[in-house]
Amino acid sequence: MKRTILSAALLAAVCMNALAQSGTNSPYSQFGLGILSDQTSGFNRGMNGLGFGFHEHNQVNYINPASYSSIDSLSFIFDVGISGQITNFKEGTQKLNANNADLEYVVAGFRAFRHVGMSFGIIPFTNIGYNYATTSFVDKSLTTTATNTYNGSGGIHEVYLGLGWEPFKGFSFGANIGYLWGDYTRSLVNKYSDNTTNTLSKYYTGDVRSYKFDAGIQYTAHVAKKDWVTLAGTYSLGHKINTNPQCQVISTNSETSVSDTTTYIVNNGLEIPDMFGAGFMWNHNNQWKIGFDYSLQKWADLQMPVYSVVNEKPQYELSSDVFMNRSKFTLGGEYCPLENGRNFFKRIHYRAGVSYATPYVKVNGQDGPKEISASFGFGIPIMNGYNTRSLLNISGQWVHSDATGLIKENIFRINIGLTFNERWFAKWKVE
Repeated sequence: MKRTILSAALLAAVCMNALAQSGTNSPYSQFGLGILSDQTSGFNRGMNGLGFGFHEHNQVNYINPASYSSIDSLSFIFDVGISGQITNFKEGTQKLNANNADLEYVVAGFRAFRHVGMSFGIIPFTNIGYNYATTSFVDKSLTTTATNTYNGSGGIHEVYLGLGWEPFKGFSFGANIGYLWGDYTRSLVNKYSDNTTNTLSKYYTGDVRSYKFDAGIQYTAHVAKKDWVTLAGTYSLGHKINTNPQCQVISTNSETSVSDTTTYIVNNGLEIPDMFGAGFMWNHNNQWKIGFDYSLQKWADLQMPVYSVVNEKPQYELSSDVFMNRSKFTLGGEYCPLENGRNFFKRIHYRAGVSYATPYVKVNGQDGPKEISASFGFGIPIMNGYNTRSLLNISGQWVHSDATGLIKENIFRINIGLTFNERWFAKWKVE
C-alpha cells in the first residue's frame, strides 16, 4: 500500500507539469477563457461525457460527487487518462491538419467510512493553444502587406478533494472542493512588408489562483424486479477567480526601432459562472445502462476585459458582450453482458453516446461555434491471477465545431483511461 501511495504521489507531481501543456490547436481558444475541457474520466468518455446519473462501484465519476458513496468498500481506485487527436480545419477551400496529445486527468477514489466515499485528483478546466497568421494588402497599389500573427498558450487546471455520502438507501449527495490554477499568454503581433510603417502589437496575460466548489445529488428508485432509475442534479458555484488580467500595447517605430509600451490592468477581472446539471440513468439488471444529461452554464451574466479604441482613445475595460449561456445535451449508455462472470468477452463494457452543445463565447460579435459530437468505446477487463477488477477504457470520439462564416473544425480523438482497482481494505484470516 505504501508503494502504491508513493507511486501515486510521484505520478501526480509529474502530471501537474504535464497538464500545464496545451491540448488544443484551435483558434477559437483565443476567446473567453479558452476551450472548455471535457471534465470526464475514461468510462464517461466512451458515452461522450455522460455521467450525472451514474454511480459505479469500480469507477471514479467526479462529474457528480454524490456517486462516490457507491465505491466498493474493499477497493482503492486509481485512474489516469490520456488522449491523442487529429484536427482538420477548413475555411473556404483551405484545409489544414494538426495533431495533439495530452495527459487528461489523474484521479483516485476509495470508501472512507460506511456509506461515505472519497475522491481526489487533478483535472483540466480550460485549454488555450493556437498559432496562425493573416496577411492582407494595405494600399491600392497592392505593394505593401500587413501580417498579423496570433499566438496563445496556457489554460486553467483544477486539483480537487471530494466526499459522497448515502445517508439512507437510494439517496446520496456529495461535494468537491477544488483549487484552480493556471496562466495564459495571448499575443497579436503586427508587421508591415515595407519596414517603414509603425507597428502595433498587443500581449494579454493572466494568472489564475482561486477555489472551485461543486455539489451533486442522486436518488435511485427500484421500479421493477430488474430495473432501477436514478435521478441526478449538480451545481457549481460561480465567482471571481482572483485574476488581474493585463494588456500590454507596444507601438514600434519601424525606422528607428524605438518602442512605446502602455500597460493596462483590470483588477479581479475574470470569473467563472454558475453551472447547473440534471440527468437520469436507467439500469436494467446491471447489463443495460442508458442515460441522458443536460447542463447549463450561465456565462451570459459575466464580463471580460476587452481592448478597444473609442474616439481615438485606447481602453482595456470589462465588456458584457463576450459570453453567452452554454447548454449541452448528451444521450448515451453502456452494455455489459455479465460484469462479474468468468468469460472475458462477456465482461467487456460496450459504450456509445452523442452530444450537442451551444457556444459560450461570441466571435467578432456573432455566436461562436456550435458543437456536435459522438463517441464509441469499450471497457476492457484486465484479468490475471492477482487482479480481475481493473479496466482499460478505450474510446474514439468525433467532434464537429461550426459557426457561420468562420472556421470549421473536425476533431478525431482517441481516449485511453487505465483504471487500477486494488483490493486494499480486506481483512485476512488465517486458520
